[in-house]
Amino acid sequence: MKFKTRDIVILGTYLALLLSAQVALAWVSGVEIITVLFLSFCYCYGIGRGVFLACAFSLLRCIIFGFYPPAVMLYLIYYNFFAIIVGAVGNAFKHQFSIKILLCVIALCLILTVVFTLLDNLITPLFFKFNHETANAYFYASLPTMLAQLISVGVSVSALFYPLRKALFSFAD
Repeated sequence: MKFKTRDIVILGTYLALLLSAQVALAWVSGVEIITVLFLSFCYCYGIGRGVFLACAFSLLRCIIFGFYPPAVMLYLIYYNFFAIIVGAVGNAFKHQFSIKILLCVIALCLILTVVFTLLDNLITPLFFKFNHETANAYFYASLPTMLAQLISVGVSVSALFYPLRKALFSFAD
């Protein structure tokens, strides 16, 4: 993929937005806006730019919060997977918008939020070699945060996806 100067500026600006949002809400467990921001970008700009943004965000996020190996793996796997899935959906529905598409996007984000938690519940116990009881405790302890994230994602995607999508398509070529 060949990047133009405009692409680099948009990617850098959006990366700064993602990192700022991550830092701003890092201390509020379960409340996040990264999903709707990343969703909107990948939906509008596609898989290639989305994967680039996913890698940059995952690695720079670790510079800010520290290189915790399970988190590095989780973010690199999850956000690249997210970019591929959402970029493909965005390519399929590019300039269309309807309530049906919005409901599909909300459902997709809710499913991907569950995938994030389940992936964390797989990576962390494997990395730290948790025994069965500790892995189960880790899983059950993650459920309240996942529930809060699901509510947050449902609300933020419902409210912000359409305006963000509209704004980003105005910059897309």
